[in-house]
Amino acid sequence: MQNTITVAVDAMGGDNAPIEIIKGAVLAVQDKKDIKVVLTGDEDVIRKGLNEYNYDKERIQVVHAPEIISNNEAPVMAIRRKKNSSIVVALNMVKNGEADAFVSAGSTGAVLAGGQLIVGRINGVERPPLAPLLPTMNGVSLLVDCGANVDARSSHLVQFAKMGSIYMENVIGIKNPRVAIVNIGAEEEKGNLLVKETFPLLKNCNDINFIGSIEAREIPNGGADVIVCEAFVGNVILKLYEGLGSALVKKIKTGLMSTTKSKIGALLCKPALKETLKDFDASKYGGAPLLGLNGLVVKTHGNAKSTEVRNSILQCVTFTEQHINDKIKKNLSINE
Repeated sequence: MQNTITVAVDAMGGDNAPIEIIKGAVLAVQDKKDIKVVLTGDEDVIRKGLNEYNYDKERIQVVHAPEIISNNEAPVMAIRRKKNSSIVVALNMVKNGEADAFVSAGSTGAVLAGGQLIVGRINGVERPPLAPLLPTMNGVSLLVDCGANVDARSSHLVQFAKMGSIYMENVIGIKNPRVAIVNIGAEEEKGNLLVKETFPLLKNCNDINFIGSIEAREIPNGGADVIVCEAFVGNVILKLYEGLGSALVKKIKTGLMSTTKSKIGALLCKPALKETLKDFDASKYGGAPLLGLNGLVVKTHGNAKSTEVRNSILQCVTFTEQHINDKIKKNLSINE
């Protein structure tokens, strides 16, 4: 029997907290027997929400954390001042070994700052990147970085590539994942200064499968398994990806409902279309891990519903079981 993995969850973070967060936690423990969830936040509010569900009471714990860090607060200041916030309390559980992982839909800045200040970086990791999975025609690709390091150096991007490769091979199961750097063309001589500095370094890495540059239009086609860039570029790609996907779905629905004939056609193709669109639903893949920390920190979307929260919790199991942090240390030749 597998050991139980404990995931601390910020119950008060996100647009749909605490209702959807609580529901997601309940779904997670119902789906897997080897998970225990610790919900941090206002105890009275959380327990009231839990009363709506039937679940194994031994596998969901509530830890009182009366303070909340909002999106409009300065992240570092909030982490230092609000010691009793749902984010800080949960992160300290990871730091102290009381939890194996942390999940939050709350303030991205606070989660990133708290992850580094409280949980801490693995010795030798220069900059932990935020790495979400993007749906593609061929499955998923890992975008590294999408929000943690707006200004990055070439050495950071090399580490992003190595950590991303480890994640994709061990968590997603893609052997020898293809690594590419985001560029404005496929030619090696193209790109800004950062790309030109990083390209030869990646090319000379023997422990990754570097395939060269990737243009943004090739990302949805699954042109690479690990997509490397600094967070400014990565965040633009992520937000455009999400916005365009949403707009296309709305446009398709409008078109299908525009005439009587199209409505009949919509009725006939609805099951197939619904099944196809599931593959491009990012929520099914959970949240984005902050790679390179001493413990697992996962940031899920601010508007996450229960399904995404559940999947974010479940992805912590594979990450922990595969000992990703140990493999990062070994790959980067890091000694404690």
